[in-house]
Amino acid sequence: MSPLLEINNLRIRFRCKGRFRAFLDRDPDPYIEAVCGPSLTLDRGRTFALVGESGAGKTTLARAVIGLETPCDGSILFEGRELRGLGNAAFKPLRRNIAMMFQDPVGCLSPRCTVRTLVTEPFLIHGVKGVDLGREAERLLDLVGLPPQFGAYYPYQLSGGQARRVGMARALALNPKLIIADEPTAGLDVSVQGEVLNLLTRLQRELGISFLIITHNLAVARHMSDHIAIMYLGRFVETGPTDEIFAHPRHPYTHALLSATPEPDPDAPRKRVRLQGEIPSLIHRPGGCEFHTRCPMAGEGCRSRFPSRTQVGPEHEMYCHRAD
Repeated sequence: MSPLLEINNLRIRFRCKGRFRAFLDRDPDPYIEAVCGPSLTLDRGRTFALVGESGAGKTTLARAVIGLETPCDGSILFEGRELRGLGNAAFKPLRRNIAMMFQDPVGCLSPRCTVRTLVTEPFLIHGVKGVDLGREAERLLDLVGLPPQFGAYYPYQLSGGQARRVGMARALALNPKLIIADEPTAGLDVSVQGEVLNLLTRLQRELGISFLIITHNLAVARHMSDHIAIMYLGRFVETGPTDEIFAHPRHPYTHALLSATPEPDPDAPRKRVRLQGEIPSLIHRPGGCEFHTRCPMAGEGCRSRFPSRTQVGPEHEMYCHRAD
């Protein structure tokens, strides 16, 4: 069976200067590269997690899948169909099979609409006929564990966890094959985070949905995903099966992220890897390996040569001179 989603060498650029400013600066290429050639494959009923700090390009890549950003190169195949370059009219039917859960659970809900209106709006947007919207609202709320009376509530009456469930119900309305979940536990208490993750796992098991998870929290990725890609400055620096990444991390950036993950056993040996400085600006990318400005193991070769892709295990790859 073919993969549900395939991304190959995707590139997304944004203009960082107006035409007049670029003319005055004699800048022939006034763009920044937000996403620089990553590739991934997501099978049906599976979960792929994009992990990295803010500004890594995770959300930009995911927004391109749903048509909210326009790539300048590469390909996005959904069920074997190329999405890049599709116009709005051609893309709209495909959006029934691709839904998105946004990072802010309350801010993404219109304060003027009741929960019933919010969760049934996809039916109206896509012109679905012959459905009882009241019954569909009750079905969707029940699917995410909310009682039917919540249909009369407004977003300001919801807690963060309840608002997240409403967003999930809205995403599930048209029975999508892929849900893109941007920081699905952001702003939630730890106990509520566990409830949300368990609910997503149950829905995947019952409905066969695939998830593309965007998170900076490796604990979330470990709980839900089958594959992980560690992203830095728009590139994948390490990818592989989740269990393999956690058991045998290879890239120094992956080591640093894992060392910052809370450990439930206070007696477990820990060695914190501290990164130097801040993430570099996309306007002034470092030469060579772009992580060398923060890497505690960087050498002279890291500053001058970009690392090649290295296969370090079955389906486990990284870009680092340490493997040379």
